[in-house]
Amino acid sequence: MLTTMTKQSVATCALVAFMLCIAAFAEAKGKVIYTGEIAKKVQGYAGTTPLNITIEDGIITKIEALPCNETPKYYKRAQKAIFPQYIGKTVSQALKIKPDAATGATYSSKALISNIKIGLNNYKKSAKKK
Repeated sequence: MLTTMTKQSVATCALVAFMLCIAAFAEAKGKVIYTGEIAKKVQGYAGTTPLNITIEDGIITKIEALPCNETPKYYKRAQKAIFPQYIGKTVSQALKIKPDAATGATYSSKALISNIKIGLNNYKKSAKKK
């Protein structure tokens, strides 16, 4: 029969192993760049427009708009116009893009583009350091 201390040790080891598996899975799936901190000065029409940008094997696979104060109708319009221009591109290709803004959602479009560029530049810098 296991003692209390041994049971706690086993539970702790199991938890650590589980967390390592989660971290390995996340690493295998790619890197997610959160722009909320690195692009906090970027403003749309009604405030900041943070994003999560997922990069797998150097290719942008997903861009997710996070909660913000932009007018939903126009913000969605901007997302639909801008995000597809980046998906499937390498970071280097994406940094060269001069995307078209969404008509009627200029401030939101410019903020999303700036967030993407800042996020990708940050990714590129961190990749060079490794």
